Amino acid sequence: MKKKLLSLLLAVSLVGTMLMAGCGNKTQDEPQTIDDIQASEETPEEETGETGETGEAGLADTQEMVFVLNNEPDGIDPNVTNNSFATPFLSNCFEGLVTYDENGEVVPGNAESWESNDDLTVYTFHLRDGLKWSDGTDLTANDYVYSALRVLTPETTSQYVNMISDYVVNGQEFYDGTASAEDVGIKALDDKTLEFTLKSSCPYFVDLVSMWVYFPVQQATIEANGDKWTTTAEGYVSNGPFKITEMNMGESMVLEKNENYWNAENVTLEKLTFRYVLDTSTALTAYESGEVDGVRTVPSSDLARLKAENAGLVSTPNYGTVYYDINCSKAPYDDVLVRKALNLAIDREALINNVAQVDGQPAYSFLAPGYVVDGKDVTEGRSDFELSSTADVEGAKAALAEAGYPDGEGFPTLKLSFYSDDNVKKIAEAIAEMWEQNLGITVEVSSADWAVFYDSVQAGDYEVAAMGWSADYVNPMSFLPLLYTDDVTNNSFYSNPEYDAVVDQIKVEKDPAKFAELVQQADEIVSADYPVLGLYYKSNTYLLKDYIEGVYMVSSSNIYFQNAKVLAH
Repeated sequence: MKKKLLSLLLAVSLVGTMLMAGCGNKTQDEPQTIDDIQASEETPEEETGETGETGEAGLADTQEMVFVLNNEPDGIDPNVTNNSFATPFLSNCFEGLVTYDENGEVVPGNAESWESNDDLTVYTFHLRDGLKWSDGTDLTANDYVYSALRVLTPETTSQYVNMISDYVVNGQEFYDGTASAEDVGIKALDDKTLEFTLKSSCPYFVDLVSMWVYFPVQQATIEANGDKWTTTAEGYVSNGPFKITEMNMGESMVLEKNENYWNAENVTLEKLTFRYVLDTSTALTAYESGEVDGVRTVPSSDLARLKAENAGLVSTPNYGTVYYDINCSKAPYDDVLVRKALNLAIDREALINNVAQVDGQPAYSFLAPGYVVDGKDVTEGRSDFELSSTADVEGAKAALAEAGYPDGEGFPTLKLSFYSDDNVKKIAEAIAEMWEQNLGITVEVSSADWAVFYDSVQAGDYEVAAMGWSADYVNPMSFLPLLYTDDVTNNSFYSNPEYDAVVDQIKVEKDPAKFAELVQQADEIVSADYPVLGLYYKSNTYLLKDYIEGVYMVSSSNIYFQNAKVLAH
């Protein structure tokens, strides 16, 4: 399959993200893009040049901006982390073989072109001329090989190792120590040509290489600094439109234009400061006082007001789901009836409208709508799995009684954990109250900073935990591994051989219609077992001043600043 057809297939899938119903922090209207908002707020005569278009004369003399992040990532090594809080750094300091444009479509990044063989098992990428690292040294295809092998090295502790080991020939064997580097199906044919040989047909492989686990890292800086290479600005050598020049841990990170980026001449923004403000209300105050130019997370209680005031609220579709993991490996949560009772007892409508205060769509499955085949969302017509937007108290009590806990008698104290975040805290407390009232059980709520919380979740040291997923690439295969037996992302510790078998078929299915059919089949199997507590389908909402243009966020939640410009104001 050639690049053009791959792009067309991806474009079909991306159409669905624009059709998603309200979710996450979305406002009451249809999703808007930054361009939509700016178009409605512009006064062309005052803000544009003589041609009627914003030109150099319309730019501010100082191309600098401050953007607030409300969570500090657990790490910014693209080969290691799977933490979405790292994406502002990874999406702007690095660039992979392909990237995303403002329309959410895959476009050439470090690779100017690519092609595959007929059975989609060999993909060849052709790198651009003159690629450089931020320190000015040459970047070649060999850097991509080094980085992939580093991911496949157990000592790296890559959180997304399966995104390579599951697909590349001898990737898993190299990880296990039974194959050599020369055996792995990733080769630099020359400095500008990179070849991947896959275990089986993969029609969405170009989507996969957009993930940061496939990004290159510089061997020299890692060998010189070890695991500490990401902890100093000097050691953090990257290849994207920006480079980090200051690291103020717990306070801020300063990014500046990378003059060695292949497309540096089209990067206007000179300085981008990411400031950490964990309290969303404090961040909003800083925004409204003009202290900062943008904020990643908006307090839900202020959404309606900010929209009415035309204060720069941007809402975009998100291919993601807000849900809670249920630890299926621990009693009594290893009983499907207990998990069903927990699901039935939730009033999702109240959570969406009164607690989260978002225009959300109730979620009865972990798999979000948004992927379209032949004009139809692959989730269209699926079961509701006996769930509804409001709580089914009688049904929940009946399921719990059948599990051996009539009116909650004898049920152990349920430990509900979440990560430190104002909005997440409100939802967790509301869920606890619903379970106590509707099931007659006792719930103990606790929180921790993200890094500590997530370590516990991954270790299985929890019972029910706040979670969620935004797809790293726009394809159901970004969701399905989350509940696949022993997958590194399966934090529910759920296992169903029937589900695994269908997912194995999906991985290699080339026919789009059959692919869609199998996806719904897998969804029906797993969701009827209630391994997670679905709440609502997500959207992305953030704040940006109207004098900033060119910032965009794609449905995977990656936010890009490489086209950003500060207008005169």
